[in-house]
Amino acid sequence: MTGAGDTHREGVVGDGHPAGTGWVVAAHGELDQDTLAPLEEALAAAADRHPLVVLDVGSVTFGDSSFLNLLLRLHHQTTLRIAAPGEQLRRLFALTGADTVLSVYPSVEEAVAGS
Repeated sequence: MTGAGDTHREGVVGDGHPAGTGWVVAAHGELDQDTLAPLEEALAAAADRHPLVVLDVGSVTFGDSSFLNLLLRLHHQTTLRIAAPGEQLRRLFALTGADTVLSVYPSVEEAVAGS
């Protein structure tokens, strides 16, 4: 069965894969208003098909307010867990208070398990 986000899209979205009852979407590179559309499509498709969406941001080098806005919108639509954020994203989440709203985990495995 083909899942959401299982194709490479314009460099910011990697291959997705099933994880338990959820789907992992891998993002990488710089995520801003000019590059965000493929990720938004992959996350929306995953949320439509799976009760849990894990976003692996371990390879994201930059995220701006449009990226943060996407995460907050998706958080209200499905169970979203953010996995493996680097220093820049951790700082963005902390400065905006998003880390008190979003479920952030140190690894994909921990995000899938919810621990």
